[in-house]
Amino acid sequence: MKIAVLIPCYNEAATIGKVVEDFQKNIPEADIYVYDNNSSDNTAKIAASVGAIVVQERRQGKGNVVRSMFKDIDADIYVMIDGDDTYPVEAVHDVIKPVMYNRADMVIGERMTNGTYAKENSRAMHGFGNNLVKRLINFLFKSKLTDIMTGYRAFSRYYVKTYPVSSRGFEIETEMTVYALHNNYNIVEVPINFRDRPEGSFSKLNTYRDGFKVLRIIFLLFKDYRPLLFFGISSLLLAFTGLLIGISPILEFIKEGYVHKVPSAILASGFEIIAMLLFACGLILDTTVKHQKALHEQLSNLFLISDKKKDTSSSSRNTRYVNAAYHAK
Repeated sequence: MKIAVLIPCYNEAATIGKVVEDFQKNIPEADIYVYDNNSSDNTAKIAASVGAIVVQERRQGKGNVVRSMFKDIDADIYVMIDGDDTYPVEAVHDVIKPVMYNRADMVIGERMTNGTYAKENSRAMHGFGNNLVKRLINFLFKSKLTDIMTGYRAFSRYYVKTYPVSSRGFEIETEMTVYALHNNYNIVEVPINFRDRPEGSFSKLNTYRDGFKVLRIIFLLFKDYRPLLFFGISSLLLAFTGLLIGISPILEFIKEGYVHKVPSAILASGFEIIAMLLFACGLILDTTVKHQKALHEQLSNLFLISDKKKDTSSSSRNTRYVNAAYHAK
């Protein structure tokens, strides 16, 4: 099987060389791609000098990098890992095994159960944020995943070529997981160790800014993938609020046969009407999502049929990615 290692990078000159060399030692048959996302250091040159296939992605953001990777690269198994040397490359055989034996479409390198993430992670709010996101996703999609935000994953060709990337930044991990859960892809978690960044390497994440983006994407994906629950909860809250406001006018009418608090009655009626409209929207959108899901299954089956007919042995690398361009910089 053709294996592609995908490494999105932004200013990882301190670590990228070691990550590439570790993959060359552990899985020498793989093609190693480093997508440089406008780094201001020597990330691209170092990656090229140790034998990686280096590609420049000008659109800023990890989501944009993943979009280009998934579109450009042909392989049977894809391994994606951050270039910061926080993940154990030597675990790659355990990570790709479920994909290799058709037991998973996405494998998550899970950092939580063995305690290394809690021990090594020096940013307390990151642990809190990871747990919050995990609990929200598991609640909304009735799943039991342990690690949503990990940057170490493996994918089948089926997943990569049918996944429509919409995120632009670090929220891409959340989107990939939610997409897989919604469309019933097989997900397997493989425990891995985690280590903090080595000295001289710095995180590009902003705890609060990127955390807000992740929560925003969860909100939007919740609306898109579970519209009946989303609009049903909104409808229930508005209906309850309208009822609270309308109790007084209702009791007034029952007691006196006349409503003195007309503004309250109008406001309560407005809330109830909007609540009914939101619930109707949820029903309509839920039907649409179910039809889209059925269509996705049909298109995915067509993809699998056509992909089996294709002679993957004749596929070649995209010749526009030339390392020499980076040596000549």
